[in-house]
Amino acid sequence: MATVDTVLEHEHDVQQGDAWDGGKEPFKVSYGKLMMWYFLLSDAFTFAGFLIAYGALRFSSPTWPVPDFVFSTAPFGIHHAPLIFVTFMSFLLIISSVTMVRAVQEGHRENKNGVVFWMILTIIGGLGFLGCQAWEWTNLIGTEHMTVSTNPFGTHLVNGEYLDDDHGHSYKDGEARETFKAGSSYLIHKDHDTGQWLQRRYIAEDGTTGVQAFGPKAFGGLFFFITGFHGFHVFSGVVFLIIIAMNAASGLYVKRRNGYEMVEKIGLYWHFVDLVWVFVFLVFYLL
Repeated sequence: MATVDTVLEHEHDVQQGDAWDGGKEPFKVSYGKLMMWYFLLSDAFTFAGFLIAYGALRFSSPTWPVPDFVFSTAPFGIHHAPLIFVTFMSFLLIISSVTMVRAVQEGHRENKNGVVFWMILTIIGGLGFLGCQAWEWTNLIGTEHMTVSTNPFGTHLVNGEYLDDDHGHSYKDGEARETFKAGSSYLIHKDHDTGQWLQRRYIAEDGTTGVQAFGPKAFGGLFFFITGFHGFHVFSGVVFLIIIAMNAASGLYVKRRNGYEMVEKIGLYWHFVDLVWVFVFLVFYLL
């Protein structure tokens, strides 16, 4: 009799759906958001590996470019203004993170128009950041002639005077020479007559002479690779933001009534991209 009662009770549970509702959501987080967190964690390890490699190469090198000198130019002919342009870039990305928060909030309120409006602003911020990064790369490659294998930036290890002027011509007797100090930044100068980049000769205070060498090759390769990898994440994020914003505007997420979870998931990705930029900004532009 007890066996019959047990079977009947089990059949009742099955009919009510209690036994086949599926597993409970871990940490009360949906499967989609949990997978996004797994992806972001693995991506964080990737960026951490790149930045650790940068630090290891930098501190093992006897000379390294000074950020205030490398990143001292800005559009519209602005020079000797370190951190001005990259600060504007960072501001755009941070503001876009704020607008992303507002889009998620409007999604929780099931406000379709609010979600679309704030996502459009986020897209504009992301595109603005990409445009600034494109200008920075163009300036470093086209104007400063920095490549993944040639780095015209570095620091002096000695005090002394240049034996040649900016055009590669030797100073005349009695003519005042340009001086430099140990630790100060330098830039390989371009000969205005031939268009070639020159490694200037110098005489140190101890009387020894030498040729101004290019900076460490690793700097250019690391800068373009790490900032490019981050830029690819921003570009991918903008593409997904556009797709999700179009879906939201079409009313695709209205019937789901799940607080616009898709917007929240892309928001997690976008905040991660902004957080990574904080560390990239720190190692390349501040230290």
